[in-house]
Amino acid sequence: MSALLNYEQRVATLLRELGIATTYGKERNMRLFYEAAELVSVGSDDSGREHKLAPPAAQAWFALRDSADKDGIRLLLISAFRSLDYQRQIFSRKLAAGEPIEQILRVNAAPGYSEHHTGRAVDLTAAGCPPLSEEFEHTPAFAWLTFHAAKFGFALTYSRDNPHGIVYEPWHWAYVSTVG
Repeated sequence: MSALLNYEQRVATLLRELGIATTYGKERNMRLFYEAAELVSVGSDDSGREHKLAPPAAQAWFALRDSADKDGIRLLLISAFRSLDYQRQIFSRKLAAGEPIEQILRVNAAPGYSEHHTGRAVDLTAAGCPPLSEEFEHTPAFAWLTFHAAKFGFALTYSRDNPHGIVYEPWHWAYVSTVG
């Protein structure tokens, strides 16, 4: 059996175990994302947790971050690559805490459908801004990203009223193209 087919079956099994319809991707206009085969460290956050990205995204992240620094903007990385199993753990924790699955699916993509699996997505914040908060939209860091991120191949992928049923995430940026 091919590794891709095995991965797709694993995702389908996880969706069933979590009570998520196997038609989730189609219903939410989301594609299945495979886990990155190669990852490199892009540093640790303030809590000491190491973050990793796929090599092209890591290179673009360093260029983006360094350019922001030169403009007096400090981008704080709070999340990068997440494995399928880690995404499942997020769901399991929230379900165990009594959160309904539909509420979880508004703030987290189902396992297999998270851009974080690709090693090309980052969640960012700025000093003084609560992580994973819409308040990030009102920071100079967000304004800088809005103007400059595309030059480095990054895009805000969960905009307001996005077609995926995910809440607006001004902190979530994905490396979507090669620049140059």
